[in-house]
Amino acid sequence: MTAQTLDGTATLKAIKAELRTRVEALRAAGVVPGLGTVLVGDDPGSHWYVGAKHKDCAEIGIESLRVDLPASATQAEVEAEIDRLNADPACTGFLVQQPTGLDEYALLSRVDPDKDVDGLHPVNLGRLVLGERGSLPCTPVGVIELLRRHDVELRGAEVCVVGRGLTVGRPLGLLLTRRSENATTTLCHTGTRDLAKHVREADVVVAAAGVPGIITAAMVKPGAAVLDVGVSRVDGKIAGDVAPDVWDVAGWVSPNPGGVGPMTRAMLLSNVVEIAERAAGTGPGAAGS
Repeated sequence: MTAQTLDGTATLKAIKAELRTRVEALRAAGVVPGLGTVLVGDDPGSHWYVGAKHKDCAEIGIESLRVDLPASATQAEVEAEIDRLNADPACTGFLVQQPTGLDEYALLSRVDPDKDVDGLHPVNLGRLVLGERGSLPCTPVGVIELLRRHDVELRGAEVCVVGRGLTVGRPLGLLLTRRSENATTTLCHTGTRDLAKHVREADVVVAAAGVPGIITAAMVKPGAAVLDVGVSRVDGKIAGDVAPDVWDVAGWVSPNPGGVGPMTRAMLLSNVVEIAERAAGTGPGAAGS
């Protein structure tokens, strides 16, 4: 068996086309969505990610508000920029690109929850737990959307999430158990006693431990869907959590890169558009729609 590809790059392109239509409707109603970013320092990866986000925005009609600060920026200086974006009506939503080298929890908590496009503000994570409406974490929602758009059944499925991080593992478990997904989720991590046993029982495996090759073919049920979210570096090259031999056993595999990464960008754009629609009371993101 050779697995089929969960193609995040192609899915991102399709979602951009859908969002472009929604942005055009917002602009016709006099609402111009704007994404703000706050970037501290010269980390090449962070600059690439922020640049990609603004490129995506330009392609679908979202305005960009980019704040780049030197590595010497203080906590107070970054907080001042957050306060400015919170108050700026041209900024629909924004994010503080990590790492900053500062107190990132304090920075994240200072963002207006209704402008939190990452979906990681404590208020929005609380809304997720309570089942209330709010911005959702981009990568976990991207995982679910990637599966949905490739017709991988989640309802009643056994899903094994490997990784307990705040940005993927923990919120993904909550999302998968919503009535809209109705999956049964097992949350594992690097301290799980018999990881292979849990993975082998799963219809869907999401690997987000940040341990290169932690998921191997011997652990995977034939025909399962396997998503590689982990990002590590081995000999200077990006390495995922899924070993290459998994492609010979699984039914679906997300490549890394080109799988979940583009979906994170897609869901960020979607969050911006939905925040704008909620504020305007129009479109799919409007309250009650």
